[in-house]
Amino acid sequence: MEEKIQSKITRLKKEKNAIILAHYYQRDEVQELADFIGDSLALSIEASKTDADIIVFCGVKFMAETAKILSPQKKVILPVIDAGCPLADMATAEKVLNMKNEIGDVSIVSYVNTNVDVKMVSDICCTSANAINVVKSLEAKKILFVPDKHLGEYVKQNVADKEIYLFDGYCLVHDSFTRKDIQDLLKIHPEAKVCVHPESPMEVIELADFVGSTAGIINYCLKSSTKEFIIATESGIVFELKRQAPDKTFYTLGSKSICANMKKTTLKDVLNALEREVYEIILTDEQIQKAKKPIERMISIKRQ
Repeated sequence: MEEKIQSKITRLKKEKNAIILAHYYQRDEVQELADFIGDSLALSIEASKTDADIIVFCGVKFMAETAKILSPQKKVILPVIDAGCPLADMATAEKVLNMKNEIGDVSIVSYVNTNVDVKMVSDICCTSANAINVVKSLEAKKILFVPDKHLGEYVKQNVADKEIYLFDGYCLVHDSFTRKDIQDLLKIHPEAKVCVHPESPMEVIELADFVGSTAGIINYCLKSSTKEFIIATESGIVFELKRQAPDKTFYTLGSKSICANMKKTTLKDVLNALEREVYEIILTDEQIQKAKKPIERMISIKRQ
């Protein structure tokens, strides 16, 4: 049955000149058939370079929105309409602007894990990989970091010369991780290196041998001579880790490390998305233009 669905997807991709993007946190079988696997922004950038007519984004809504912002001429499809991101949904443009008004003269740095309305009112975007460098690059002395307070706290610890205000948002998965979770795994696997995503609480980050984005964690594990790793992020990343480093062993934080929204997309959903071309991400020209500016500003810093 699964093979039949896979062959139909492959045929429809060719017929419709479509590409499939899958975030590292997607189900294994979805990652397996994707044209590109990666972090959300990297996927959107890769897709923008292709001549595909249709982008099927296997991830959550804000990711598909970003793909549309960077590829406005392409049809962008999110296979599961209610695959949202609770972290992104915690922040709205209204809440962010209210905080800005309370603080005063402040630059808004928004994580790419935000919906389009927040990007539209942001000065610059950042990823978990470049957040520190983005904040350091700004002339402003006051920064409002939106929406992840843990990533914001991590930035705060590494940027001493700025006043950083944190929006009270968090990823449900990473926020659930505790110091005890890591310590318990280290008791069983004392030789393992601890890799932590910076959306995790500071008490978890403090125990890390490496702190970074999903792509950063993968690169660290591949380059390390160590054979065992404790991975403090969403468990879907293990598919790519095992694929690239079959000789190494990876331990996750069990059921805590599963994002329900990321796991909503199945092969059947991908097939349905291609057959019916649903669910299309529709953004206005104004939304695209305003949200594109902070993303482009971030990308230009990266190139310098």
